[in-house]
Amino acid sequence: MSYTYQYPRPSVCVDLVVFRPHKSTVSVLLIKRGHQPFAGKWALPGGFVDQDEDLADAARRELNEETHLEVEHLRQLGAYGKPGRDPRGHTVSVVFLAELGSNASIQGLEAGDDATDAQFFSTNALPDLAFDHAQIVQDALSLRSTSH
Repeated sequence: MSYTYQYPRPSVCVDLVVFRPHKSTVSVLLIKRGHQPFAGKWALPGGFVDQDEDLADAARRELNEETHLEVEHLRQLGAYGKPGRDPRGHTVSVVFLAELGSNASIQGLEAGDDATDAQFFSTNALPDLAFDHAQIVQDALSLRSTSH
């Protein structure tokens, strides 16, 4: 069934903040974008939700496509939809949190799909991030510090 609306609608995306304890700090998983916008910049793994796809399923799919990692437990951080956050148009991103154990295997970590690199970065030394992802990481760290 096809629907046509008189007014434009925002797109829906998912992004993931994947934390991993590392020594006395915590690291976050980032991917290097292979395409515009922000080609060559670091960002959280994520992307557009497919038609008829559950949000958590979309998050797991995007994480696997871009990093070859899989996570079981996801927790929703919130939704980010400020106009202008994505130069391609109005997008609303539902952000999920995942926390890997300090001894979790990341041997399969490898960039894929539209990512050219995937690495964990200390949250104390993050590179310049695409979109509004620096704010999202800060929000996730704030939530993490209140729950630990």
